[in-house]
Amino acid sequence: MIIVENAVLSDDIKENYFVCDLAKCKGACCVEGDAGAPLEDDEIAVLQQDYERIKPFLSERGIEAIRKKGVWELDQEEEKGTATIGENGACAFSLKDSDGVLKCGIEEAYTAGMTAFRKPISCHLYPIRVTKYDQFEALNYDRWDICDAACTLGKALEVPLYKFLKGALVRKYGEEWYDQLVEEIEGK
Repeated sequence: MIIVENAVLSDDIKENYFVCDLAKCKGACCVEGDAGAPLEDDEIAVLQQDYERIKPFLSERGIEAIRKKGVWELDQEEEKGTATIGENGACAFSLKDSDGVLKCGIEEAYTAGMTAFRKPISCHLYPIRVTKYDQFEALNYDRWDICDAACTLGKALEVPLYKFLKGALVRKYGEEWYDQLVEEIEGK
């Protein structure tokens, strides 16, 4: 266990290797599972505010789902998440590129300069999942067979999970927090 300020991280985050391999997984995490991406309240507000600028980057099915449900919905555990297409948990903000790789329409809009919101932090941090408690947040590695290729590539490139997710961790907790994490793990 690693503790940095009010975050408790599982040792898996330092001990496992990971680099997304979209050529192999095709972005399956955007459509597999039984719910959309977890959302924070401030993210919902941004999605609602910027939706018209994000909309051109979405699929027709995604637009239709959002028209019916809004940008978010409650999952089976009464947690807020992105709207989904149908009942299978496919994120309404996902779309396939010409190579059949799933992309995030929010991130495509961000890249095009249409929104300052990159994507939900839960997506940016994946495969780390954050559970909030009263006094701390628990960060755990969410193992999923659809990410086996990412584990293989990460190991081949010798990239630990905490280094692969540096940008997301800095976005969530700040540069100073990340530097403390590296010090805790590497002892430098």
